[in-house]
Amino acid sequence: MSGLYDIGVSFFQLPAEEQIADLTAFAPHILESYGLRDCVVESINYEYNATFRITTPTGEKYALRININSPRTPENTRAEIFWVQRLLELNIVNLARPIPNQSGEFLTRINHAPSGRTLTALLYSWLEGEELGDEPSLEQVKAIGAAMAAMHAASENFLLPADASLPTFDDPMWGVEDLLLGAKSVLDPQSKTVIAAAFALINKRIEALYRESAPQIIHADLHGWNMMWHEGELAIFDFDDCGFGLPIQDLATAIYYLDTPEQDQAMLDGYLTVRPLPQYTEFEMKSLLLHRRFMLLNYLYETENQEHQEMIPDYQLETVRRAQVYLAEASQADIS
Repeated sequence: MSGLYDIGVSFFQLPAEEQIADLTAFAPHILESYGLRDCVVESINYEYNATFRITTPTGEKYALRININSPRTPENTRAEIFWVQRLLELNIVNLARPIPNQSGEFLTRINHAPSGRTLTALLYSWLEGEELGDEPSLEQVKAIGAAMAAMHAASENFLLPADASLPTFDDPMWGVEDLLLGAKSVLDPQSKTVIAAAFALINKRIEALYRESAPQIIHADLHGWNMMWHEGELAIFDFDDCGFGLPIQDLATAIYYLDTPEQDQAMLDGYLTVRPLPQYTEFEMKSLLLHRRFMLLNYLYETENQEHQEMIPDYQLETVRRAQVYLAEASQADIS
């Protein structure tokens, strides 16, 4: 047992480039489970998951995802697949299609000796087009709003099978370890005091929202790097963060990544083409937007990505400033 632990520690202490190189060399072993051989394997993303573009000798393309750093359980991943398949059946949004392995399973579990772990891998069809990125057009943002609304309509009263489960987003960090206010807090005392006060208000708003509405499956990570645009149509991928939440949480998460009031309105307009907006107050929206900011700061402390870690000082300073503004607005409005 201790040997596996030592191997695991050494792998995750390697520079990201070496981890990626190892998994790139390991990917063909996974692809054999799908009957795919002699493929070109190219890394396209490495964070919670290692994602690769797979090109077969005949030119077919796939996306291979290896859950190397992800906290998601096999039950969570089964739920993701089940939900994506349901959306594909309804044909309401463009999505990547999960590909079964030769055993007919969508989850491929395989031992990876360098990490000392049994890894979960998924193979998806390839989505053509360009990622929306950080500057989506108003047309694209409106399409995001409409797609989100369609998924919300589909997830009402939707039930998962017995062997699948998803987290519920009614806790402060959505199931991730709290490095801001928890036992392993990394914040300086002043920042911690401000963030704790703001979080207390935010949690009250979230608790009230959950008393008023039942949670349903939401994507929970709709930003421009999780969507493709091809020939005037939107496609959505990366359902790895999906869980049971409220439509307003999904909406706030997507709005967080927008830059202008015009984009915000385009998102709402798109949503309204499909269904009514969830009910919320301006302060509730501000609470959820700041909550997203806190979660991203927590992520920066959690990640081993050096480039992201370098963002912490400036990001934390701005986060504390926003929290102070939020607390001042709450005080002026006599909100507690």
